[in-house]
Amino acid sequence: MDLLAQLSGQLLSQQLAQLIVNGIAVGSIIALAAVGLTLTYGILRLANFAHGDFLTLGAYLTLLANGFGINIWLAVILGVVGTILAVLLTEKLLWSPMRDRRASSTTLIIISIGLALFLRNGIILFWGGGNQNYDLPVASAVNLLGIRIAYYRLIVVGLAILVILGLHYLLQNTKIGKAMRAVADDIDLARVSGINVDQVVIWTWVIAGSLTALGGGMYGLITAVRPNMGWFLILPMFAAVILGGIGNPYGAIAGALIIGVAQEVSTYWLPTEYKLGVALLIMVLVLLVRPQGLFKGTI
Repeated sequence: MDLLAQLSGQLLSQQLAQLIVNGIAVGSIIALAAVGLTLTYGILRLANFAHGDFLTLGAYLTLLANGFGINIWLAVILGVVGTILAVLLTEKLLWSPMRDRRASSTTLIIISIGLALFLRNGIILFWGGGNQNYDLPVASAVNLLGIRIAYYRLIVVGLAILVILGLHYLLQNTKIGKAMRAVADDIDLARVSGINVDQVVIWTWVIAGSLTALGGGMYGLITAVRPNMGWFLILPMFAAVILGGIGNPYGAIAGALIIGVAQEVSTYWLPTEYKLGVALLIMVLVLLVRPQGLFKGTI
């Protein structure tokens, strides 16, 4: 009986450890997209509900390039470039004219939802509604302390760490990074201080678009590429942004990892279709208990 209880306990701990590792991988992808979302919210005051569909676009552009026989890593880069161009096009056609007209936040949210629907249905029109996969070489799982971790999940976590370190350097040590932080704190003061706000806006979109597209490309490494993948990630993204503190990129990273792990671990007790409910519950509890988030935000 004791041996049975011991084996059961070991199995439970291994399953939970496996779910935690999976949660870190998913949380890393959410973190990249959530940083882009919190930057646009903190600097442009835009709650962009199309953000998840730009993630999907990045994944499908990567799929398109990979389908022509291009190496997957080069395909991810091409997907990022294509998504940046699409994001800058929407800035030119939508967001810049709306800012000039001083559109209300409600109007901007409605426009972003319409843009999300436009992107999603355009993807379905071009690629179809079925699940698709990258052409990847087969790689065996890595055994780490008794936990079998899929090779591409390790790659996703490693790439996310490198990108986050690069983002930290950009925000803290470059001129544009300091200008972005100044605009996020007080746009009017930044403008009178001589900061080129229009340039900051463009850089914000470039960084947000690249991080989001990279997240989409990496998500396709560990799951199937499908038209609604970004839509199902938009709630965890917003939950991560709110949990970490709106406008705080470091808070968004921490919030995303918490959300990712919480979602995956919850599947030990709950069916997988309730994972989004866990993210929603965490978001609601944070809003009720600590509306400013775990860390200090800019909003």
